[in-house]
Amino acid sequence: MMNSNINVEIITIGDEILIGQIVDTNSAWMGQQLNMHGFKIVQITSVQDNREHILQSLAEAEKRADIILITGGLGPTKDDITKTTLCEYFDCNLKLDNQILDDVKTIFANMGREMTDVQNAQAMIPSIAKAIRNHNGTAPGIWIETENKVFVSMPGVPYEMKGIMTSDVMPMLQAKFSTPAIVHKTILTQGIGESIIAEKIADWENNLPTHIKLAYLPSVGSVRLRISAFGKQDEILSREIEALTKTLMPLIENYVYGFDEDTLEQNIGNLLLNKNSKLAIAESCTGGYLSHLVSKVPGASNYFVGSIISYANNIKEEFLDVNNNDLNTVGAVSKEVVEQMATNVRIKFNCDYGIATSGIAGPTGGSDEKPVGFVWIAVCNKNKTYSQSYLMGSHRQRTIERTALTALMMLRKLLVE
Repeated sequence: MMNSNINVEIITIGDEILIGQIVDTNSAWMGQQLNMHGFKIVQITSVQDNREHILQSLAEAEKRADIILITGGLGPTKDDITKTTLCEYFDCNLKLDNQILDDVKTIFANMGREMTDVQNAQAMIPSIAKAIRNHNGTAPGIWIETENKVFVSMPGVPYEMKGIMTSDVMPMLQAKFSTPAIVHKTILTQGIGESIIAEKIADWENNLPTHIKLAYLPSVGSVRLRISAFGKQDEILSREIEALTKTLMPLIENYVYGFDEDTLEQNIGNLLLNKNSKLAIAESCTGGYLSHLVSKVPGASNYFVGSIISYANNIKEEFLDVNNNDLNTVGAVSKEVVEQMATNVRIKFNCDYGIATSGIAGPTGGSDEKPVGFVWIAVCNKNKTYSQSYLMGSHRQRTIERTALTALMMLRKLLVE
């Protein structure tokens, strides 16, 4: 089918999704894959394991989408009703697929288990459907075409769905539908709000060609700018985006730490590796979250030595040699204390760089002088120490996350000097 606007709807089936027992990561992953290949996702719908609800969702999806992708409800138990409901929707019966039956038998033989009647039923598919082999499980995918509409039903188990989607469904969709080329580039920023970025780049954004769009994607402590180009050739679109990025960077480069799938902690790790430098961390209000971000990067042991979570003042004194008088006069959340924490953890761990955080994460403990969300952060090397206070807001977890990301960005600035 030749069409520049191929609409897709994703339907996820399962009570466990609606009650929050599991998180629907399938739709997010499918959305990413489909978007990369020029398909337009128009709606994502989650429905319960209920025949009438599924039938209604299929009918509504068929009105607005060219492709309907369904996950869930293909298991062997009584609550898995997707196949029988599809048969009712398309007025057909279940049929035995011998290839799928052989696959299921092989799986059970490899496990040393006997097949049951329930497992035999996994090889039954709607009579008008084409089976898609599942190399990671017993439930096959189901492909149904009606005129110019395509319905694809896949298992809800994420790795099974991804296997079927990658090996068969996506190539089959690309063979049937012609979609426009689409290229994305994401610019990652930290330390600046969405509205302030919008002001800084307003003229640049207003002059974008009509086939290139900009999206603001804010999250805790950071904002991603996604540039999307639509056209006929990937190569031409990529060159256009790169040229536009070069003109955008001077406007926001002080806040940019990477592109696309980069993370701030990965960027920090690469900078430390390039400098053959080591890092130590002293945390108070972030309670280990900063160390978690740094250490979750593969290979972090090459540059991250360790940390001290000095939550209580006596730990700051005993393990970080923070001056008792400073703790009693200016308090733990202060320039003086946080700079001592960063400097002394660097020295004690014999490192090149140190970071420290101290603040009032809340929801209690604030004052007029130091309200909830007030933090001090310090970064240092053997020659310099930088510190800065921030107001991170009244939400405890957001304060912790923002403080950790801000600390990494401060370290990044010191590393690239």
